[in-house]
Amino acid sequence: MKSKYLLAALCILACYCAHAAQDNLYVSDRAYMLNSRQKNPPKLENPDSFSIIVLGDPQSYSKFDFNQPIFELMTAWIAAQKDNLNIKTVLCTGDLVEQNGVLDSNAGSRKRDNNGNTPSDLQWEAVSRAFERLDGLFPYIAVTGNHDYGIEASENRNSKFPQVFNISRNNKQWNKHLVRTAPNGLGIHSLENAAYEFYDKNWGKILIIALEFAPRDEIIDWAKKLCNEKQFSDYKVFVITHSILEKDGSIRELDKYPAAKNTGIDLVEKLLAQCPNIKFAICGHTGDPNTMCAFHVAKKSDGKNLPIMMFNPQAITGWYGNGGDGWLRILEFKPDGKTVSTSTYSPLFGASPSTENLAWKLSPEHKFEFQIE
Repeated sequence: MKSKYLLAALCILACYCAHAAQDNLYVSDRAYMLNSRQKNPPKLENPDSFSIIVLGDPQSYSKFDFNQPIFELMTAWIAAQKDNLNIKTVLCTGDLVEQNGVLDSNAGSRKRDNNGNTPSDLQWEAVSRAFERLDGLFPYIAVTGNHDYGIEASENRNSKFPQVFNISRNNKQWNKHLVRTAPNGLGIHSLENAAYEFYDKNWGKILIIALEFAPRDEIIDWAKKLCNEKQFSDYKVFVITHSILEKDGSIRELDKYPAAKNTGIDLVEKLLAQCPNIKFAICGHTGDPNTMCAFHVAKKSDGKNLPIMMFNPQAITGWYGNGGDGWLRILEFKPDGKTVSTSTYSPLFGASPSTENLAWKLSPEHKFEFQIE
């Protein structure tokens, strides 16, 4: 009898040790296993660089149950590349789900063809499950999009985002970097509006500010005051929010949603162009099936350039397609402290030798460099 209990205990211990060993593989072994069988795996152009990974709107992964594993593959790949690409953080441009509060996937004004085949709760579960791959590894930053509010799309400022992305789920990482939050539309502090600090020996101090979709006036004021604080006056500030640019690269002038307040042109004029330490902005929201991205250089009030990047691949397979072919964007911050190299990669295509030749977008709108002044 004792030997039976001992055998059971040893089995439990073996399972625990195997699980612990598997958890530690991400440090280098997982990246090695993925990259060693590829002819052209992702790597930094300069070993002294660091990278930030940008995920476009994942709503079309979330809304179809058969697309959801693709987004989870993407986050699993990012976890494996942590050391290989010296990843500081991961940014997501919002529209995490197709609808925030639809109880039945066949309900709502747009019906099943646009809603997908899963109700909102299962969409939130899917996107949460994908981000679990990053919990404990990265202080990742996701912003809210128009589809993350209301019932279908921003009829009001109610969202399940604060419950799904609450501070406790990734506190080990966020506690090291999160410096401020602001109240959401219901008056509750959440990660919908938040600021995170980072440091790099070549780039110095960096502050990344996440803003809610089409932010309210009080949030614009909060962000502006934050940038003007003496504590952050010597930081390079990056801003991520859902909506700034149109798909052709022009600044967006209007968002026709009841809860929308300040859209792209307002955001540039009231905040981005006014704060000298804001150096770069990122958004999603719009999408062109041919390009899935846009880039615009705005002029700041001090005469300097402000690069604004839009990345949103979901439309390239059609609005009811597979969610976006697994495309993500790698931003490499070079050790000169001013140059950013941009590339676009798909872990989905890169996972198989038969499709690896399709895993990189090499056209000029996807592979380019820009300067942060």
